[in-house]
Amino acid sequence: MKYLITESQLDKVIFKYLDNQDFIQIDFDEKIYFVNSVNDVYAQIKYDKNDNWCYVYYKLIEEISTFFSMSHYDSELVIGRWVENTLQMKVTNTFKTEVKRALKLRIPYYNLYL
Repeated sequence: MKYLITESQLDKVIFKYLDNQDFIQIDFDEKIYFVNSVNDVYAQIKYDKNDNWCYVYYKLIEEISTFFSMSHYDSELVIGRWVENTLQMKVTNTFKTEVKRALKLRIPYYNLYL
């Protein structure tokens, strides 16, 4: 089944989709991590309060891109706007993190529990 969504409605629809992911927010060391579970080692999204940068795991971008038939770049930007809206904080840059750079998404406190 296909749905037609106008461009003005797209952010609202994707925001609702991301809201329904039930991300857990972990605020740690001037960063906010969006994780699926408190036991996660890596976040899906990381927001850095110091420079207002947002790092997004590439698979989340691919998921949004595929589900909504959007480019990866546009999906990345919409996720950044969702983070701004959710946190009520400015996002100045959004970056896709590849597997080799996933250390950007590692939650530092995880080592405390090993």
